Amino acid sequence: MKIICIGRNYAKHIEELENERPEEPVIFLKPDTAVVQKQFPFVIPEFSNDVHHEVEVLVKINKVGKYIDAKFAHKYYDEIGLGIDFTARDVQAKLKEKGLPWEKAKAFDGSAVIGDFVSKSELGTLDNINFELTNNGAVVQQGNTQHMLWKIDELIAYISQYFTLRTGDVIFTGTPEGVAKVSREDVLEGFLEGRKLFKVQVK
Repeated sequence: MKIICIGRNYAKHIEELENERPEEPVIFLKPDTAVVQKQFPFVIPEFSNDVHHEVEVLVKINKVGKYIDAKFAHKYYDEIGLGIDFTARDVQAKLKEKGLPWEKAKAFDGSAVIGDFVSKSELGTLDNINFELTNNGAVVQQGNTQHMLWKIDELIAYISQYFTLRTGDVIFTGTPEGVAKVSREDVLEGFLEGRKLFKVQVK
């Protein structure tokens, strides 16, 4: 299983980090060792003093595909989920300054929360999904998939030009604005259309 992540897919998030708006999707990967196991906390790594939460809608691939046409992309997934792309922002800033890859800031052990999944048939149109992240009960991020620069099927088509998609692969589709530093003892909960799909404590 591989985790394929999309960066800069919400305009307001691009603005809050003062990044350039990309002409095509920004892709990076996380290894399976990045996944926080169910019921385990997220542990802030020793090498960072500024880890941010980034809540994202997830797509779980259900069959092998390569060079998938966008109009057929809907056949390659049945479930939608929610997760967190934890980012060591201080490490990322240093890497970006030098034009280096982001993996040390984005793909470290425990950097990915993968919550529960729901059938896409229960959600209606996938271009209008509300989701949010709370920290200690207060809403810190809210988003709606209608604000994606590239929609789910477009992302699958684009990604599959470069990577063969396999059953069980998970796509992180990008985060809306509101990313912020996490602290020890924070409790993060993610909601998709009002359903709680994950809860994780920060240590």
